[in-house]
Amino acid sequence: MKTGIIGAGKVGFTLGKFFARTGIQVTGYYSRHREAAEEAAEFTDTKVYDSIADIVKDSDAVFITVPDGAITSVYNELKQCGIKNKTICHCSGSMSADEAFPGIKKAGASAYAIHPLFPISSRLNSWRELADAFFCIEGTGDHLQQWKGLLEKCGLKVQIIDSGSKGKYHAACTIACNLMCALVQKSLELLEECGFTEETARQALAPLMRGNLEHIIESGPVSALTGPLERGDANTLKKHMEVLESGNDMDLYVAASAKLLSVAHRKNPSRNYSEVAAILKEGANRK
Repeated sequence: MKTGIIGAGKVGFTLGKFFARTGIQVTGYYSRHREAAEEAAEFTDTKVYDSIADIVKDSDAVFITVPDGAITSVYNELKQCGIKNKTICHCSGSMSADEAFPGIKKAGASAYAIHPLFPISSRLNSWRELADAFFCIEGTGDHLQQWKGLLEKCGLKVQIIDSGSKGKYHAACTIACNLMCALVQKSLELLEECGFTEETARQALAPLMRGNLEHIIESGPVSALTGPLERGDANTLKKHMEVLESGNDMDLYVAASAKLLSVAHRKNPSRNYSEVAAILKEGANRK
C-alpha cells in the first residue's frame, strides 16, 4: 500500500515517520508550502512532489493531513486528477469520511477517516510515542479490513466505528483531553488566590492529578472516585460553592459534580446522597 501524504504539518510529519519506520511504504509529500514538504520528505527519507496529480499517480493511498476546514477543498482538487481504485484518507476525529469526501463513491475510490487518539504536539518527536495510541477507523470501501490489518502490523491498537458515531467519538476524546484543561486551569487560579505562584501550584497539583489519573486508567472512574462528594459531605461542597462566583465557574463545578454524583451512586449504592443533590441543585439555580 504505497501511501502519499498531502500536508506537511505535525500530523503529516508524525504519520509519515511512523509509517516509514513500521513497514508502510511512504511515497512522499505534497504541500502548497514546498519548504514544509521538503522538510517532511527529508525527515522521512521520501520524495517531494510538485503537484497533487503526481503524488496521486505514485500512490495507492493518499492521506490528506491538513486542517479540518481545508480537507474537502484539497479533496476536490485531488478528485480532478482521477482517483479510481485509490484510497483517500483524512485524520480528522470529528468528520466522517463521506462528509469530508463528497461524491467519492462515484469517483470509484475508497474513503476512510483514520484518527489517532493522541495529542500530536511535535513534528519531530510525536512519532516516537505513537505506538501506544489507539487508532480509530471509519469509512466505506473494500480496504477497511486491510487498513485495520496494516495498522495492527505496525503495533497499533485499532477500533472500527461507524459514521453515525463520529460526533460521540470526538466528544469523548475532547472531554477526556481538552476539557480537562479547563478544570486544571480553575484549580490553578484558586491556588494562586491562596498565595501559590502558577508554577508552584502546578507542582503541588501534579502528584494529586497524576496519581488519580493512573488510578482511573487502571481501575476506572468508579473505583478512583474519592473526596467530599463520594463521602456525601454536603457541607464541604457548600463551602466550595461559596468561594466560586456565579456564572461559568459555578456551572463548571455543578455540572461536573452532578456527573460525579451518578458515579458515586455506582460506587456506594446504599449511601444517601440526598443532601449532596440538594446542594448541587441550589448551586445550579444560583444567578
